[in-house]
Amino acid sequence: MPYTVDFKNVSTVGLESSPVADALAGLRANEARYFKNKFDHDFTVQPADEAPRTLDWIHGVLSSERNISIAARPLEVSDFEVDGTRMAYVFYESGLSINVMYGIEDGSKRAVGFKLSDGMEIPEELASSFKFARQKSKLAGTIRGSYFVIKGQH
Repeated sequence: MPYTVDFKNVSTVGLESSPVADALAGLRANEARYFKNKFDHDFTVQPADEAPRTLDWIHGVLSSERNISIAARPLEVSDFEVDGTRMAYVFYESGLSINVMYGIEDGSKRAVGFKLSDGMEIPEELASSFKFARQKSKLAGTIRGSYFVIKGQH
């Protein structure tokens, strides 16, 4: 069942099993605030097991572009189009959030972003390949993030 993320009253609904549930909820709320303020889009998520196509697409991009397979259990996903760009998110039990930004028009921006919730370690499958920059967030504390540019067609 889809859930609209409230960034004013941050909730751990759907993320309770994460050891960093509060920080992950803040990270999810941070994304919701961004899309509401920038695009007037309500950020909704649903359990990962209810959206296998979205999860398979994200994992397919990771696998084919960088041979990355995430070990953590996916909890929630989001998939929507805004301003000519397909956005897909997956929030993992470990506190990791991955988003795929895929411009629909040929030649538009396409990238994969990784964000780590406050209090989690860098996942083993990402540690040797990515450097993570820090940013402060009122909702999520310290977010560490990295990304790579998508080169193929997905």
